[in-house]
Amino acid sequence: MSNISYEVRDNVAHVRLDRPEKHNGLTLDMLDDLTAAADRVAKDRSVRAVVLAGEGESFSSGLDFASAGKEQKRIMRNLIPKRASASNNFQAAGWAWRSVPVPVIAVVTGHCFGGGLQIALGADFRYSTPDADYSIMEAKWGLIPDMSLSASIAQLTSIDVAKRLTMTGEKFSAQQALDWGLVSEIHDDPFAAADAFIDVIKDRSPDAVASSKSLFENTWYNGSRLSFPVEQALQVRLLRGKNAAIARKAGIAKEKPEFVERQV
Repeated sequence: MSNISYEVRDNVAHVRLDRPEKHNGLTLDMLDDLTAAADRVAKDRSVRAVVLAGEGESFSSGLDFASAGKEQKRIMRNLIPKRASASNNFQAAGWAWRSVPVPVIAVVTGHCFGGGLQIALGADFRYSTPDADYSIMEAKWGLIPDMSLSASIAQLTSIDVAKRLTMTGEKFSAQQALDWGLVSEIHDDPFAAADAFIDVIKDRSPDAVASSKSLFENTWYNGSRLSFPVEQALQVRLLRGKNAAIARKAGIAKEKPEFVERQV
């Protein structure tokens, strides 16, 4: 993959933006490869979690306009939505992680600007260093964010904050991001914090974890009339599965469960 590294260790997929000399400025190839990495994780039933981060000092400084600007025809092709998902290639790079049936933790260091922020917001959780800085920087270029931020930010903060940050492109701190709900946690060592969280996840049924994510991804904007059938269907599928039986048996015996690979 071009400037995206992918490695699975101890059932955790480590996906890295790997262009540190450019603060992981995003090329069009990187966006395509991020979507491919998400698809790869989704197909690997042994993976229990994803840690998404940037090599070097920063998570990502956003789209590299100097690189992308040389491929105007490709940019226009990437803006065409796909019929199945309604997303185009730019949006898929951020939103594809929502379809991955395991928790995705974005570990943010240094700069997290523009498209980089939209990718981070596409993760389930964002663990940040205290000195990381953030910006919806598209305003600087006379644009709006178009890599799925309109959907992701609506789940995390208020509409006035979203409008302010999108209109101004102002930079803000990790603490401010936490106060606004855009960051999940702040840690001096966010990688260690992510590992500790993943250790807890590994003690839970992979099917229940996947279904928990699916439950909210498919009901968050819906009222009870549309949400309850989704909840019912997911629960019935779990009750019929091997891992739920393993969890029940271990719980009764007060033993540590030994789950099989994700079945859903």
